[in-house]
Amino acid sequence: MSLEPRDPLAIYAERIRNVLDQQLPPADRFPARLHEAMRYATRGGKRLRAMLVYATGEALELPLQRLDAAAAAVELIHAYSLVHDDLPAMDDDDLRRGQPTVHKAYDEATGILVGDALQTQAFQLLAHEGIDGLTANQQLEMIRILARASGSVGMCGGQAVDLAAVGQRLSLAEVEAMHILKTGALIRASLLLACAAAPTLDNDTRERLDHMGKCLGLAFQIQDDVLDEEGVTEELGKRSGADRDLNKPTFTAVIGLPAAKQRAESLFAEARETLSDLPGDTSGLQALINRIQQRRH
Repeated sequence: MSLEPRDPLAIYAERIRNVLDQQLPPADRFPARLHEAMRYATRGGKRLRAMLVYATGEALELPLQRLDAAAAAVELIHAYSLVHDDLPAMDDDDLRRGQPTVHKAYDEATGILVGDALQTQAFQLLAHEGIDGLTANQQLEMIRILARASGSVGMCGGQAVDLAAVGQRLSLAEVEAMHILKTGALIRASLLLACAAAPTLDNDTRERLDHMGKCLGLAFQIQDDVLDEEGVTEELGKRSGADRDLNKPTFTAVIGLPAAKQRAESLFAEARETLSDLPGDTSGLQALINRIQQRRH
């Protein structure tokens, strides 16, 4: 009897779904409306950042349970960022993942509180005493990695640059720097969180995985710019053409659609080059690179 081929992405998706369900407050716990909205904000989605934590861990021969807190934490930070990005003061979006955004499904104040609560929940998970297989120093390193990637020199800083750049003409280098912060920092952190969970890791391997994270993060955001131009609202799960309508500086606006596609392709190829010589199973990372490259939303 032949065994079905292992699908690492399905394994990661099921695992992070269960971890989030266990770690988020029950929807009926007081204050119920906030907890219900927190769960609403984390429903669905691609879960790519959490999957990157697991896939990198497997490439480093780490048990998945050692990575659960980090995978959930980075996913909660990502969810909080989307809730706040959708607010009227930011991108003012009505749809996210094909459903009303949190401030539309609930109200604007709840949207703000949901983002705040998801962010603090992420760090609470990483600070929990006695995470299986991790030392206190490793947990502190994870907190440092995620805090830096989320703050003013990471995701929040990139969003600030993005908002300030509306209607402005930026150079290619400036747009790339903005993307590296806004989207790339959290994707890069996903790989580094797994690196922090390794009991011993040589500098060369860590630097190669860090470089992969940089390549994937930038490619992902360029791809978003392309999809904003070419996608349709029903497939994207959010309003297409929003960046163009807001007159935002994007890769497609600065260098054109064909050149943006070519740049993304070269970054994906560069990411794949880093997979050689890793000690463990790299099938998860390879599958994730493929999924990110082929995504339509």
